[in-house]
Amino acid sequence: MSHLIETRTVPVRTLQSSRLRRLPMALMLLGTLALPFGASHAARAETADKGPVATISITGQGKVSMAPDMAVVTTRVVTPAKTAPEALDLNTKAMSDVIAKIKEAGIEPKDIQTSGFSIFPRYEQQKERSNEPPAIAGYEVANGVTVNIRDLAKLGTILNTVVQSGANEVNGISFQISDADVKMDDARKAAVENAKARASLYAEAAGVKLGKILSISESGGAMPQPIYMRAEKMAFASDAPVPMEAGQETLSASVNIVWELAE
Repeated sequence: MSHLIETRTVPVRTLQSSRLRRLPMALMLLGTLALPFGASHAARAETADKGPVATISITGQGKVSMAPDMAVVTTRVVTPAKTAPEALDLNTKAMSDVIAKIKEAGIEPKDIQTSGFSIFPRYEQQKERSNEPPAIAGYEVANGVTVNIRDLAKLGTILNTVVQSGANEVNGISFQISDADVKMDDARKAAVENAKARASLYAEAAGVKLGKILSISESGGAMPQPIYMRAEKMAFASDAPVPMEAGQETLSASVNIVWELAE
């Protein structure tokens, strides 16, 4: 039994052509694989040539002092009475008069805000060694209002007015700077100038020159804290304005700057 084997003859030109078509693709792949190594090697060589960079780091301080331009006052009306409704009625009338007088003094409604309201019983003082529960002697209503006074020339007059119109407690007076965030920019600029002056001084003493700035960072600062004054149980007032002195506030900023040094 005989088997026939079919054979095909492939032209030499066809094989050579196919191999030639695959050759550029292989070369492209080889170049792609080699590229990251070459780029990385070049970067390492550049870094090695440059070496460590000499730097100087300086922290500068800046301060700005100014007088406060506003005051925040918290005042209360406290009214006792035999019953809660009676105490509430008396308190409502007194607080209405206080707020009306504040507005008459030129304070805008946006600068007037209720800051506390309470009704609580008042108890009789029991005899020593008494087993009886405390008895309610009456009720007390307290209503507070916080006022932003943007014209400090009016502060003493307004304090006198609110007490005469019914307020019997002033729980706090704080002096503030209304645009402290904007004023802080002046302190920041002063801090940068301070850092530059000190860096130049050190560089000159070391016989080097300042190069480019590598980094700038704010390393803290101090906003002004309100100056509080406290007065309580103001049962009466004279016709003269209450004397007040606002003093000064200090804004401070701190900045850290890093320079590259050049020989």
